[in-house]
Amino acid sequence: MTAKIVEHMLTPEEHGLKGYIAYPERAKPGPALLLVHQYTGLTGYIKIEARKFAKLGYTTIVPSLWDMLGHPSVTHIHLGAELQQRTSDAEFVRVIREGWDYLIARPDVDPARVAVAGYCMGGRVAIHFVAGTPEVRAFVGYYPTVRDEPATELRPRRPWEAVPEFRCPSIMLFGADDFVTPHPVQEQLWSAFRDNGERLEWHYFAHGGHGFIDPDAFYDPHVGELAWPLVVDFLERELEHYSI
Repeated sequence: MTAKIVEHMLTPEEHGLKGYIAYPERAKPGPALLLVHQYTGLTGYIKIEARKFAKLGYTTIVPSLWDMLGHPSVTHIHLGAELQQRTSDAEFVRVIREGWDYLIARPDVDPARVAVAGYCMGGRVAIHFVAGTPEVRAFVGYYPTVRDEPATELRPRRPWEAVPEFRCPSIMLFGADDFVTPHPVQEQLWSAFRDNGERLEWHYFAHGGHGFIDPDAFYDPHVGELAWPLVVDFLERELEHYSI
């Protein structure tokens, strides 16, 4: 029998954070996912991603980073680019950790079986969170937005400098037409992940741009359909998934 999927917003008053959750009703703790959204914020498609994972048996939350950072708005699509530029990586990691603490404290979650997935900007900042959180069991990187830029006060460490601190396996997904994270930068990331001593799956699709699963970005449904079963298989293996 298929479990009932419950979905609703998370509120500071009731849950201690702003965001979204989708989860299967179940009698015992199971695997979970924390999704880190793209720069446009908690949009419809990332909620759909959460529901897709919930239907597979994962309690899935999406913290609304911009709201948690003190920038409430009905939508952040028009604000995200500017907010991203002036928000430090330390601030991003702080609010992601608030979401993580909420997730692993839930009675339906086995804290030993929790993964993190990041999309676009969320992929980049999630790398820093995972590097500092050895309890993360697995990492999914959907085209992290990474550029070859000098270190700054807001970005004191480049993502490939954080990757050696990972203590979990990863799956990374990029399209050949990604001009936001260009090939030389992808190669720097690849080298860091390859050498960090953890299991790695690196998928480079022959086409598809940055944001290939985001209908509001460079959407490519074919590449999205190719990527989905790879992610599902990876998480099933790394989180020892079971039928609910």
